[in-house]
Amino acid sequence: MDAKFLETLLYKHQTSKEYPPSSEVCQWVTRLMLLMFPEQTQTQYQSVNDIKHELKHHERTLVELLTQMQATIPRSPETLATEFMKALPSLYQQLVLDVQAIVEGDPAARSEFEVIRAYPGFYAIVFYRLAHQLYLLDIPLLPRVIAEYAHSKTGIDIHPGAQIGSYFYIDHGTGIVIGETAIIGDHVKLYQGVTLGALSVSKDKQDTKRHPTIESHVIIYAGATILGGETIVGHNSVIGGNAWLTESVPPYTKVYHKAQIDVRIS
Repeated sequence: MDAKFLETLLYKHQTSKEYPPSSEVCQWVTRLMLLMFPEQTQTQYQSVNDIKHELKHHERTLVELLTQMQATIPRSPETLATEFMKALPSLYQQLVLDVQAIVEGDPAARSEFEVIRAYPGFYAIVFYRLAHQLYLLDIPLLPRVIAEYAHSKTGIDIHPGAQIGSYFYIDHGTGIVIGETAIIGDHVKLYQGVTLGALSVSKDKQDTKRHPTIESHVIIYAGATILGGETIVGHNSVIGGNAWLTESVPPYTKVYHKAQIDVRIS
C-alpha cells in the first residue's frame, strides 16, 4: 500500500474535528418531529407531565450533541439547547399553518392527518423549520445534516439558511431546490422540480445574497428555474412550468414558457 496515501489518511483522522455522528442527529430530530406530530407514530402520552418529561429528554440529547462539538459553537451547549426548545411552540404553530395550506390547496388532500402522515412536502418543511432554528443560533453543521437527511428522504433540497414565511405549500416536491439566501413570503406554493438558485458566482460572493426573493401569494409551477440574488418575483404572480427567470417581475405578473410541439402522424 502506498505510504503517502496511508500517511494522508492518518493525518486526516488525527486532525478531524469532533462532531456527533450524523445518525444520532437524524435520530434526535426525527423523534422530536414524532413528539410534535403523533400522527406519524402510534406512541401516545397520557399527561402533560409525560410531554414535559419527553421534551426535557430531547433538550438533554441536544446538549449532548452540542457538547461533542463544543469547540465550534458560539455559546454553551446548555444555553443553545434552551434557546432552541423555547422556540418550539412558535415553530409548531408555523407548521400547523403549513398543514392548513396543503389541506386547503390540494384537492387530493382529505385531511390534516393524511398530510402529516403521508406528504413528503410536509416532511421536508418540518425538518427545514427545525434546521433553520438551529441555523439562526449559529450552530454549525447540524442544520445541514438535518437538511440533507430530509433531502435523502424526500428529494426536496431546502438549505436551512433560506427564509420561508407562513402557509408554505409544496406539492409533490421531488427535485425542488431552495438555496441558502432565498427569501420566500407567505402563502407561496411550489410544485416539483422548482429551483430557486444562484447565478454562477465566485467563492468570494458566499456572504452575499445569491438566491431570489419570492414575495407572498406566488405560485411556481413544475420545472421552473428562478436564479439570482437580485431577482424578485412580485406578490400574487404566477410562474409557469419550465420557465427560466433571471430578472425581476412586478406583482400580479404571469410568466409562461412557450414550447413548440410538433405532432406528426406518419
